[in-house]
Amino acid sequence: MNEKTAKRIARVFLGSSLIFAGISHLTFARRDFQAQVPDWVPLPKDDTVVYSGIAEIALGSSLVLTPEKYQQTVGKVAAAFFTAIFPGNVSQYVDKRDAFGLDTDQKRFTRLFFQPVLVYWALKSTDNL
Repeated sequence: MNEKTAKRIARVFLGSSLIFAGISHLTFARRDFQAQVPDWVPLPKDDTVVYSGIAEIALGSSLVLTPEKYQQTVGKVAAAFFTAIFPGNVSQYVDKRDAFGLDTDQKRFTRLFFQPVLVYWALKSTDNL
């Protein structure tokens, strides 16, 4: 497999995962996502979850469907999104909020290291690195 094909597969998988996550924000995992919203966010937690779910669906769709000439831009937006939602993961750890099976400090702490992987994945799969 060549590098271009590998990047396309990685990009489509990431986009599909975002679409699934966005749908879960709006449906079956809504309460779990509310546990990640930091208390300092000025919107109601449910509104924040709904808006971020819509953003994830749009972003995931963009990663999957955007023509090649715009992929770098979409990758940068995805990386910025993953960076912007990182405080929610930190809040879940600091506030010891159980969600998504993350029911210990160790599990919540370990999860923090996956966000930079998502940033890298978004950038690498869209030829930004």
